[in-house]
Amino acid sequence: MAKYLLVVESPTKVKTLSKFLDKSYIIKATYGHIKDLPENRLGVNIKDGFTPEFVIIKGKSKIVEDIRRASREVDQVLIGSDPDREGEAIAFHVAELIDGGKEIKRVLFHEITKKGVEEGLRSATGLNECKYNAQKARRVLDRLVGYKISPILWEKVSHRLSAGRVQSAALRIICDREEEIEKFVREEYWKIEVILKLESGEQFRAVLDKVEGEKCRISSEEEAERIKGELKNETFVIKSVSVKKKVIDPQPPFITSRMQQEASRLFKFTPKKTMMLAQILYEGVEIGEGKTTGLITYMRTDSVRVSEEAREGARRLIREVFGENYVPPSPRVFKNKSTAQDAHEAIRPTDVYLTPEIVKPYLSGDLYLLYDLIWKRFLASQMAEKVVEAKTVEVIAGKYTFVAKGERTIFDGFSRLYEEEKEEEEKEEFLPDISESQKVELADVVLQKKYTNPPPRFTEASLIKALESNGIGRPSTYATIVSTIQERGYVKKEEGKLKPTPLGRTVNRLLKQFFPLIVDIDFTAKMEERLDLIENGKKNWTQILENFYSVFKNDLRRAEREMKNLKSEERVTDIRCDRCGKEMILKWSKKGDYLICSNRDTCKNRKNVIVDENGQIHVIEGEKKGVCPQCGGVLLEKSGRYGRFIACTNYPECTYTEPYSTGHLCPLPGCEGKLIEKKSQKTRKTFFSCSKYPSCSFVTNRVPTAGPCPECGSPTLFVSGKKTLCLREGCSWRSQ
Repeated sequence: MAKYLLVVESPTKVKTLSKFLDKSYIIKATYGHIKDLPENRLGVNIKDGFTPEFVIIKGKSKIVEDIRRASREVDQVLIGSDPDREGEAIAFHVAELIDGGKEIKRVLFHEITKKGVEEGLRSATGLNECKYNAQKARRVLDRLVGYKISPILWEKVSHRLSAGRVQSAALRIICDREEEIEKFVREEYWKIEVILKLESGEQFRAVLDKVEGEKCRISSEEEAERIKGELKNETFVIKSVSVKKKVIDPQPPFITSRMQQEASRLFKFTPKKTMMLAQILYEGVEIGEGKTTGLITYMRTDSVRVSEEAREGARRLIREVFGENYVPPSPRVFKNKSTAQDAHEAIRPTDVYLTPEIVKPYLSGDLYLLYDLIWKRFLASQMAEKVVEAKTVEVIAGKYTFVAKGERTIFDGFSRLYEEEKEEEEKEEFLPDISESQKVELADVVLQKKYTNPPPRFTEASLIKALESNGIGRPSTYATIVSTIQERGYVKKEEGKLKPTPLGRTVNRLLKQFFPLIVDIDFTAKMEERLDLIENGKKNWTQILENFYSVFKNDLRRAEREMKNLKSEERVTDIRCDRCGKEMILKWSKKGDYLICSNRDTCKNRKNVIVDENGQIHVIEGEKKGVCPQCGGVLLEKSGRYGRFIACTNYPECTYTEPYSTGHLCPLPGCEGKLIEKKSQKTRKTFFSCSKYPSCSFVTNRVPTAGPCPECGSPTLFVSGKKTLCLREGCSWRSQ
């Protein structure tokens, strides 16, 4: 008869654990949470200390009964759900199912390997009530916000809207960035670069840095041309040469947020996909001859701590593969941020000797990519530093000072295996041997017109970075936050960038006005800190909720009283209809604010607008795309449910439309069609196809860019990640 019941979360973990444990263990899976707050009511007794009413989740009754039945057949129940707050909540809910008299222990598996499982079983403890209280506080907070604000949004804005506690702060970050972009005023400036020639014949480039000893900014073409003319009459002399050695240390092994960011940057994985793949690598993979093991440690962590045994294993492998020069004198120990919980190690391979090459035959393509990334990052973190020689040269030409910078690698160190590149970083070219006071010959002056750029929209990776730096969310929630704001229709992804929808901006504006605490970045971060204090036993969870609700309930009353009903509200403006001269009326829809003519019975004029925080109305004028061939009206770019298209401004009198053309030619030989942008009805993702369809069936989801291909002459190339490639059949050209 079995002595122990071991309860874990997933069937994959059951399968892996069954390979390590003997017949004295019955292993069951909960398939995630078995209890939660009820779906159809608040489920929180506010008057009774915010007591949550957890009920069996619909569809989990058979699982619950199976666990309860198995518990009657054993002497001891071990609960091995994930070692975080959600896992602790599952542990408490499982414990509530078990009949009295059974001994219940909590086991924490930080890695699903034979060694990790044995260590977890040896170190079995009691359930952690403080950690469970932190989870209850978080769940009740989220339920209060969602169930109290959402009905107001349904009534005043649109049905089925919702407001999440942490997601609302993330939405604000995106909306604030969009406002920065809209307010940004682009300024022209000119970069002046000279190509200088040494007596040896070698050349190097230098950029104008100062005029008469002061930092300069060239703001017009006239000024740039004047300087170019003056430079042709100047003598160029090397003023100074500075050579310094830079020692660059490797990055620490991954924490959750960094893993999500790198997987997004390198492989275009969504955070949700990255965490799904990491879960598989953690829970166990078959790696031949019936052997199943977890390949990485627990993947939800903000700690860079690594065990001494893992460090020593990495150092041995580095010595064997790369040689003694690549092993630093002592193991590297990385310091955690003050906010890190340090409950788990960093994300690392459970066995560094299970190299990517060894496990590749047993992993799917995406699983292999993520494991390879985690393995390389960890091994590189214990390698010797990279040493580079950085050279800075100052060149004087009359009152003008030019600067040239270059560097070369003296010792590649960890970068031989892995190096995290910065997306915005410009590579500095190697500079030839240059000595002070020598004269150099001016070979050419290059003028480049440039513009200041607005702050970029967030990618999923950079949003996670912003959430982390602002203290919003935790490793277990980043992926959910990013996916939720998109699923709710508040944010959409365009060419990899996150842009708030009109609905998202409206919800954000109302939350800022009526629920300032919910979207306050600092408050949201402090609430995360309070949840950590509850977990550490330093704060009372009900007191935290009481303090929050005392303010929140007043905001609710004010919103119910003062928030306008956008669905029915109309406001007459002082904007005149450009067709009939009547006043225009401001209305709202889920697709954004818009103006209609007050003479709506006979005039169908409509304009999309943006209303800023000051109430100012800005008409969105699309980019003119030509003249309508049917009526002679202006063609504008429009956006519909199937993506962008071109339409006549005289609609509804004129119904002319045409697909949105990218301007790039179809790459197939002999085809004269152009690539048009479309959006999939099913997935809502953008793709590009030939305008000659169905006679030409070319289609791709890669973004077209100007050619020609240097190998086959195709007029159009395509962007894939950081590379550019040719998609013409038989041509394999791609950028390096």
